[in-house]
Amino acid sequence: MDTKQTRFLQLIEENKGILFKICKIYQDDPEDRDDLLQEMTLQLWLAFDSYRGESKFSTWMYRVALNTAIVFFKKQKRRPDSEKIPAGFDRAEENTLAGEKEEQLTIFYKAVQQLNKVEKALVYLYMEDVPYDDIAASLGITPINVRVRINRLKTKLREIINNMNYEYR
Repeated sequence: MDTKQTRFLQLIEENKGILFKICKIYQDDPEDRDDLLQEMTLQLWLAFDSYRGESKFSTWMYRVALNTAIVFFKKQKRRPDSEKIPAGFDRAEENTLAGEKEEQLTIFYKAVQQLNKVEKALVYLYMEDVPYDDIAASLGITPINVRVRINRLKTKLREIINNMNYEYR
């Protein structure tokens, strides 16, 4: 393997959590998540020569992956899958703490999928503890606007979850 490929694979491995979270936010179906992950990895490889090291790799990777996810999402035909039971969801585990956490995460991600692309990006960056100034720079809005939008998003997500007949905790 050449050093470029080795370096790329190392950086992807170190930052793969970013890709998994973007996939989870933009795709509900496990097969669609796998397709999106593959597409993001391909686009990152194709764009790797454009990474000049002026920002952290994770920041650059996030931007490329998010743009890929948005394009992928737009191209994909929407299909009704709200009645599907999430893969790996086991009703027998519902009473255990782990089962409850998994269910809460599933509900949360379903709620996030109802947001627009900018709102999804805000949720993701907020969950990653990215500073408001960095979020503002990434999205082209002011830090004050970031704070306002995040507060509104919290309210909106509570409403979506409540409308799904789940209790927000």
